[in-house]
Amino acid sequence: MKKLILQMQMSVDGFVGANDDHRWQLWEWGDNIGWDEDLKRDFNIVFAGIDIILLSRKMAEEGYLTHWGNAAKKFPHDPFYAFAQRIVEARKVVPSDRLKASRWERTTVVSGDLPREVEALKAREGADIAVFGGAGFASSLTAAGLVDEFQLFVNPAVLGAGRRIFDQGGFQNLRLLGSKAYGCGMVVNRYAPAR
Repeated sequence: MKKLILQMQMSVDGFVGANDDHRWQLWEWGDNIGWDEDLKRDFNIVFAGIDIILLSRKMAEEGYLTHWGNAAKKFPHDPFYAFAQRIVEARKVVPSDRLKASRWERTTVVSGDLPREVEALKAREGADIAVFGGAGFASSLTAAGLVDEFQLFVNPAVLGAGRRIFDQGGFQNLRLLGSKAYGCGMVVNRYAPAR
């Protein structure tokens, strides 16, 4: 069975989004990348093991697919941007009761019934599923117990306040799968629910 892997950038104090306009992420998805080569390599390894991307409606509508499609065209020979080409090639699924049809290539809109749709995706043959979305989408998936692996990219910043992803689900034990510190200051912690 496929795993649903949630990747989120996070502050040291557990926020995934700032209330104020702070530059807190080492890489905010532009051309100025504060990641070191080891982190770039490891990030691409994750994308090599997925064949479906689950996206929130907001992420899709706010340009996630266009942004990474443009990056794949802009940097076709840069090994770091292999993940962008993978985003273009992978099947994308957007759960939504608001959207009636997809406007994006290789993207399907399914019902907003997250448990039903995610379990159906997990039952398919193939590689794992990566999920991207904002705090609300991640929080809904977490609260429903649908995430099989959390990959938390902890940036060297303290926000003091902001948006979280673990507020809805209540108490949950996690099992550490791995933790790696990088020279740029990022720490990637990987957890699975302790079921």
